[in-house]
Amino acid sequence: MLKESKTVESQDLLTILEASKWATDHLKKNVTPSNISYLIQYGRVKKYSNDGAAKVSKKELINYYSSFFGKREINWKAELGQDVNWALSFDYLKEADTTKHVHRLHPYKGKFIPQLVQYFIDSHIDEFKKEIYFKPGDILLDPFCGSGTTLVQANELGMHAVGIDVSAFNALIGNIKIEKHNLIDIQKEILRITKSLKTFLDSLNVPEFEQKLLEALYRFNNTYFPSPEFRYKVQRKLINEEKYGKDKENEFLSTYLELVTKYKIQLRQNGDKNFLAKWYLYPVRQEVDFVIGLVNQIEDPATKRVIQVILSRTIRSCRATTHADLGTLVEPVSAAYYCAKHGKVCKPLFSILGWWERYSRDTVERLVKFDKLRTRTHQHCIVGDSRNVDIITKLESEQPEFAEIVKSKRIKGIFSSPPYVGLIDYHEQHAYAYELFGFHRQDDLEIGAMNKGQGKEARDSYAKGISDVLINSKKFLADDYSVFLVANDKYDLYPVIAARSGMKIVNQFKRPVLNRTERDKAAYSETIFHLKAK
Repeated sequence: MLKESKTVESQDLLTILEASKWATDHLKKNVTPSNISYLIQYGRVKKYSNDGAAKVSKKELINYYSSFFGKREINWKAELGQDVNWALSFDYLKEADTTKHVHRLHPYKGKFIPQLVQYFIDSHIDEFKKEIYFKPGDILLDPFCGSGTTLVQANELGMHAVGIDVSAFNALIGNIKIEKHNLIDIQKEILRITKSLKTFLDSLNVPEFEQKLLEALYRFNNTYFPSPEFRYKVQRKLINEEKYGKDKENEFLSTYLELVTKYKIQLRQNGDKNFLAKWYLYPVRQEVDFVIGLVNQIEDPATKRVIQVILSRTIRSCRATTHADLGTLVEPVSAAYYCAKHGKVCKPLFSILGWWERYSRDTVERLVKFDKLRTRTHQHCIVGDSRNVDIITKLESEQPEFAEIVKSKRIKGIFSSPPYVGLIDYHEQHAYAYELFGFHRQDDLEIGAMNKGQGKEARDSYAKGISDVLINSKKFLADDYSVFLVANDKYDLYPVIAARSGMKIVNQFKRPVLNRTERDKAAYSETIFHLKAK
């Protein structure tokens, strides 16, 4: 309230409309009342009240627009266009917020943050949002379920949700996130496997080898890559990082090979015909094979699925690659290497124990956190082709109680992020899990498959595939449905997709994507298309 702040002069206060006009003139760019409301809602500037009208301080606006966040908004809008909805940037969030509770049970390329789902399906999240699309008790559909973000947020907000995914492993991840678990049994199995793995390692010479290697690396890096001096010199181009790093990597190689010989360490597996053989050093593969044998002994199928996800997350972090190439594999490494990410010589992994223990603890903690938030609603991801799957029939065989709800209420709408054209190989990104657990792959059913490229034929096939999904989905939707699809539509395909599906685009929300995992950090946006029946 105005009386709460004696330091704010009344002439410094502007109404939201006045502030938008002032900011437009100040920045020489269009600033809408919604932009000002966003700054208030997310604490960028304070809301003052006088005679019932919301006001903001001109001084606080000046401070914001000269800050890092303000400059980024201005610069990105200049590059992406003034129609960017900055409220959907979620720039006020920390990483811990966007990966809260079960959302980080397992890495997954191409997923959207939970806050984006929540913004559109939660009727209370934004007091400035003009429309309410869904309410508690409604049923949502995500026909490209991925890692299950929509399912989790629907549960948290008291809504039912059906997911469909052609990938068996994706469905496993999504269902693990929203299922009720026997945490005592999970803990028991984790302890059993951890104890057995430590006993197994005691019989090998790998732990002693790795300890000696770490000691040698510590001495070497302190000598040749002292922190922060080395980084200081690299930033000022006093050192040619690429040449110096490669020279020192080669210099350390003799020490590395001496230790490998002394402890009789077999580095590579025999042959590299499959993913597990190519991307894991022999000591790691030994441990993986040992642990998978223990996982297969678990009697409770539900507990076994959770442990499978923990193991999958573990071995993903233990691939024989550099730290910089973990997200996009380039070439396997079997020796110590100069790591540009850390500015020193690093080593490949020789054991899964550390990551197994870390991810075991983390998984249980995340399941416990979500348990406190979950609502008594139904969510389930079925494995199938969204272009033709019969949702009701599948649910009747897998979740009969939920099937009855869907039949009686029908599905209120869709929130989904379809695959992009030729961008991600959704099966191959988890190839290790498919091989390890024997899941059936259906790469040929992927829409927009990476190996088909982004040419005209691939784009036409993609548009038809997404249209077919929407046409099939309409069989199960309520008459007044809303469909939200998140896409970077650089080929302008979604107007065609909407028309083919018997739908119309009623609104578009262009959002800046601030925290991408790719190395290219250039300004980037995606669009949320709102479709309804024609």
